[in-house]
Amino acid sequence: MKIIEVLTEYSVYSLNRPFSYTYDGDKKVETGYRVLVSFNNREIIGYVLNVKETNLIKEELEEEWGFEVRDIIDVIDDAPLLNEELLVLADKVAEYYVAPKISVLQAMLPPSLAPRKSSLSKPKIAYEKYIKVIDDNEEGLTAKQIELLRLLKQYKLTLKREIKQPSILAKLIEVKKVVHVSLEKKRFKLPDYDYTEPPILTKEQGFAVNSFFNSDKEVHLLHGVTGSGKTEVYLKICDQILKEGKDVLMLVPEISLTPRIVEYFQTRFKGNVAVLHSQLTPGEKYDEYRKIANKEAHIVVGARSAVFAPLSNIGLIILDEEHVESYKQENMPYYHAREVAILRNKYFKGKIILGSATPNLETKARALKGIYNNIVLPNRINEQPLPKTTIVNLGDYHNIDRDSSLFSLQLRREIQGVLERGEQAILLLNKRGFSASISCRKCGHNFKCPNCGVPLTYHKTDNMLKCHHCDHVEEMPQVCPECGNKYFSRTGLGTEKIEEEVQRLFPGVRTLRLDSDSAKIRTKISAIIEDFRNLKADILIGTQMIAKGHDFPNVTLVGVVLADVGLTIPSFRSNERTFQLITQAVGRSGRSDKKGKAIIQTYIPNHEAIILAAKQDYNSFFKFEMENRHMMGYPPYSYLASITVSAKSEENAIYAACDLKDYLLDNLSDCKVLGPSAPYVSYEGGKYIRTLLLKYKNVEETNKVLQRLVSIFSSKSAFKFTINIDPYNF
Repeated sequence: MKIIEVLTEYSVYSLNRPFSYTYDGDKKVETGYRVLVSFNNREIIGYVLNVKETNLIKEELEEEWGFEVRDIIDVIDDAPLLNEELLVLADKVAEYYVAPKISVLQAMLPPSLAPRKSSLSKPKIAYEKYIKVIDDNEEGLTAKQIELLRLLKQYKLTLKREIKQPSILAKLIEVKKVVHVSLEKKRFKLPDYDYTEPPILTKEQGFAVNSFFNSDKEVHLLHGVTGSGKTEVYLKICDQILKEGKDVLMLVPEISLTPRIVEYFQTRFKGNVAVLHSQLTPGEKYDEYRKIANKEAHIVVGARSAVFAPLSNIGLIILDEEHVESYKQENMPYYHAREVAILRNKYFKGKIILGSATPNLETKARALKGIYNNIVLPNRINEQPLPKTTIVNLGDYHNIDRDSSLFSLQLRREIQGVLERGEQAILLLNKRGFSASISCRKCGHNFKCPNCGVPLTYHKTDNMLKCHHCDHVEEMPQVCPECGNKYFSRTGLGTEKIEEEVQRLFPGVRTLRLDSDSAKIRTKISAIIEDFRNLKADILIGTQMIAKGHDFPNVTLVGVVLADVGLTIPSFRSNERTFQLITQAVGRSGRSDKKGKAIIQTYIPNHEAIILAAKQDYNSFFKFEMENRHMMGYPPYSYLASITVSAKSEENAIYAACDLKDYLLDNLSDCKVLGPSAPYVSYEGGKYIRTLLLKYKNVEETNKVLQRLVSIFSSKSAFKFTINIDPYNF
């Protein structure tokens, strides 16, 4: 009999320990298998941590342990889910992020393999039936049978569903002239691109490649202005890494960037590329995951979760647009792809490239200190100047267009010029929807999310009110639920409203909109981007999804409709995010042989982040913002961790947060603990929320104290809490 120690599928601190079951069946079971078990009178998935043989019978075990021992219901897998390297990585990630190990395992694996009950209903291997000739002797066959047999002989295999003579085929199978052959069906097919010869590198690109290979640093920052040719540097380095027999992991921050990057890699390394991201169906993701695990592809392109791709000999990991916050997962286990890449690279002893025109401040600081190799591409590849950028003060009435509440005179004039010249424009507003909030004109009733209290945003396209925090959706009411009034005030603006205004001001203009609403349809992102690249629209309107990584040769104007949006977010990163977003957006203009322009509309024209973004002056912004960070003790001058406490009563949430704070202050020697404070969303899912923010310098000491805090407080039933290491939204 075997004693099986398993983790349950529940990703909570209180259950982050093994539970023991017995097994006396015939199936093989090892560490890394999934098993079906009964837990708290429910059938769930357990992940096997350890298997031990015992000579004791079940009754003797129960007497020794003092409780009833249950048998495993079934063994699900016939091989471990993860290899040794990924198992080690799971432990490191769980330790670094103070996360339940099962949450890390669930993040690492595709839906069909994840250790959770829902995986049992997810797609597995799909097969197609083919027909194969095994005996071409025509003796005794009818003319029709001979005709089909001769046709089938022309091909090694023929898809059964393509054969339109089922009765004749059945006879050929009966007389053993042909047989069925089942082959795995691939549910995801990469676009077919012709091979493209690599271009000759510029002098600066060649220097970047040489700097990479001549440095013994593990991590390399490739800091290149927008349009400087970073992608070609990636491809050149990848070519050498692949020739050395090693694998490449290419990460992008947005799914919208994946198709273009896949195209670059497919044209250079055709047939050697796999894709992993959340927009694949479970079946497609399962097929791609197995393709990688079976070493059928040595390049993986994907978004954040692709950092866990089961490559077996990684020589290079690239994070393109490394500054983008979507590399940070905002639910358990709260990992950041950059840190996981660094942890993973320790095993393979490969190299990492962090590429960006606006690097994260912590990344740039490490590069300047010599911790990372600092590679700079200061000029655009085609020697084109950066776009001529104008800041428009929306507070100055001389700039206001009386016919438009959204566009200044300057922006409207520039759009008109672009349309007359047959060029293209991009309009950016980092806010989707039509109106930011809705209220009753008579009684002032505000429409808020019933789950989290955030103001609902009006979306005109489907006439719905939506919460941009928890995705709650409800129909736009005909009358106010408080007073019955029919008239509402709509304040603020979103991408839908921008699109409507463009079509009103410029009749006949062709527009496309790309935001997280239009991206909900799986194929819409790449379709919109390709349509715009193929000149099927004059103006692309969108949120931050359109601001980074894209190359549109015919775009000569970028308009940032309201640059102030990001500055109002209560976060120490708000200046940095605003600078990055504007700089990246402006960089979409004038990337070919046509000169580019950019218009930045703002009510705060003297803000340093806006002024320096308009100048594309990263170095000055870095100096300015680092002084602010140093003064306030924020990264890179400290490390951060946040603790979110939730309870059914507000009083319990506050008391619990105070208890945790007292414990931290008593046990940490050099740590500031701020709070408890009420976050922007302070009530969600029937629970009140309070947060603590830790600023510390001793990572090892703080990690140990947080681990002890989890073991002491996780069993408390009056409240729950989660720990987020290196939080972004503070």
